[in-house]
Amino acid sequence: MPRMRLSLILVLFPCTVGGFAPPSTQPAADWPMFRGNTHLTGVAKSSLPARLDVLWRFEMGDIAESTAAIVDGVLYVGCDDGKLHALSLADGKPKWSFDTKISVKSSPTVHDGLVMFGDGDGVLHALDSRAGKEKWSFKTDAEIISSVNCHGDRIVFGSYDGFVYCLDRRDGKLQWKHETQGRVHGTPSIIEGRVLVAGCDERLHVVTLADGKIERQIEMGGVSGASAAVKGDQVFVGTFGNQVFCFNWRTGERVWMYENPDREFPFYSSAAVSDKLILIGGRDKVMHALDRETGKEAWAFNSQARVDSSPVVVGDRLFFGSGDGNLYELDLATGKERWRFDTGAGIAASAAVGEGCLVITADDGVVYCFGAKRD
Repeated sequence: MPRMRLSLILVLFPCTVGGFAPPSTQPAADWPMFRGNTHLTGVAKSSLPARLDVLWRFEMGDIAESTAAIVDGVLYVGCDDGKLHALSLADGKPKWSFDTKISVKSSPTVHDGLVMFGDGDGVLHALDSRAGKEKWSFKTDAEIISSVNCHGDRIVFGSYDGFVYCLDRRDGKLQWKHETQGRVHGTPSIIEGRVLVAGCDERLHVVTLADGKIERQIEMGGVSGASAAVKGDQVFVGTFGNQVFCFNWRTGERVWMYENPDREFPFYSSAAVSDKLILIGGRDKVMHALDRETGKEAWAFNSQARVDSSPVVVGDRLFFGSGDGNLYELDLATGKERWRFDTGAGIAASAAVGEGCLVITADDGVVYCFGAKRD
């Protein structure tokens, strides 16, 4: 597959998810997967210093849209140069890299000593997190941009071949696969033994983790490249039909729907879920804060370009990147800008927050690590 920018792919192809989980083996300060947790809420468990300084930069070899994972002092991130990089969180020095020979847009997931991610050839790789040696791999029939979600020894992810896959984490053996009617771009969420995934077939799929049986399919009226965030009975997802939905995933009932009344642009960013707000970026250049109960807009913040980067909540602060090249920090309650950093390149990847650091990758392949400078 040609190494196109993902935004171009999404335009050319009109479409391109956590969990009654067992106790996590990951420390609370880690960010082990896309959106930070199995519910994909984009809420950090660790804090950040009041002032953020650039601690280090690392230049990869190509365009990068993969969001980093942070586990045990190491960050893992993919690049269109075909490599999955493992870097020291302390200083950004390389620990190892794994070469797939094809683009890596999938954001890595780290679970029980394995780093799992997909590539442009449709291969899901599972590497030893310390040495970067491949333990097993699994081949699908098309590109994998979706990230892996985990529950015990089961992992789930989507592929552009239209299937959601469930594998055994220990050996990569197929447990089941669920067919949709379009590409699966977003990451599945997991909650109470169900897998929730928004698809390019304009449906939100709810299937059982145990055997992949369909529990229900919820019509969204538009394709989705986002990952569905879940909190309690409710799931939140944006679509290319210019809408953000809240559904009750147990019943399939639509709780509310939001549309920008002034601009009709797709929502590609995945939502973050705080106690009171749903935060989601749009290709209307706006970061939207919606009341979680009603879907009404609480505030809006205008950037200078599309917001495909998915927001991250850190206490009373909100962080996200924009196509205008800025990493923004907003006050979560009011949407007022607190700080920004200009990377000089667009930002499609999302921030990862762990161990007192914020890591984000710009489109030019530069990885930035922010935190408190030591004297």
